[in-house]
Amino acid sequence: MLIDHEREKLIEAVKFFAQNTRKLGKTKLFKLLYFLDFTHFRDTGRPVTGLEYFAWPMGPVPTDLFEELKSPEQDWEGNCSFEFIPIAKGQMFRVEALSKFDPSHFSKRELRIMQSLADQFKNSDAEQMVEETHLENLPWHQIYEVQGRKQQKIPYRMAVRRQEEDAVMGHAADRAEMVATLRK
Repeated sequence: MLIDHEREKLIEAVKFFAQNTRKLGKTKLFKLLYFLDFTHFRDTGRPVTGLEYFAWPMGPVPTDLFEELKSPEQDWEGNCSFEFIPIAKGQMFRVEALSKFDPSHFSKRELRIMQSLADQFKNSDAEQMVEETHLENLPWHQIYEVQGRKQQKIPYRMAVRRQEEDAVMGHAADRAEMVATLRK
C-alpha cells in the first residue's frame, strides 16, 4: 500500500487530470500518471505518486491502481468517481473529479510537470496516449519491445539518461537517507 503522502498525491493528481483534460478514461489516466512519475524521477530521482508501472501491451500500467479501480478504496469517495459510460464503440471507463484540486500537496516542480502534461495531452484520446508511451527508447519500449520483458516492472531508473544516472541516483539516495533520519 502507498504511504499516506503519496496516496494523497495520487488522489489529487487524478483530480487534477480529471479537471484539466478531456476524455479521461483509465488508459489516459495511467499514461498521464506514468509521464508524471517518470518525468519527475528523471529530474529528481524520485516519483510523485510512488506507483509501480508494468509493461503491458497497451503501455505502462500501474497494476495496483488498475486492480483498485475495480473496487475503489473509501478515500476516493468525495474526490473522484469512476464509472463506465456508453460510447460509439462500446463503453469507456470515465474518471471525474468530485471536489476541487488541492495544490498544497505538490512542489512547484510537480505542479509544472502536471500542467505541462495536461496542456500537451488535453484533447488526446486513449489511442494517442498509448502511441506516446510506445515511442522508441522510452522505458516501456525498452522493457516490452527491446528486452521482451512483457508484463514486467518498468524500473524508474530507466527514465534517467545514462550519463546523468550517478548524479540523479546520488541525490535520490541522499534524500531517502534524510527522510529516514527525520522519521526516527
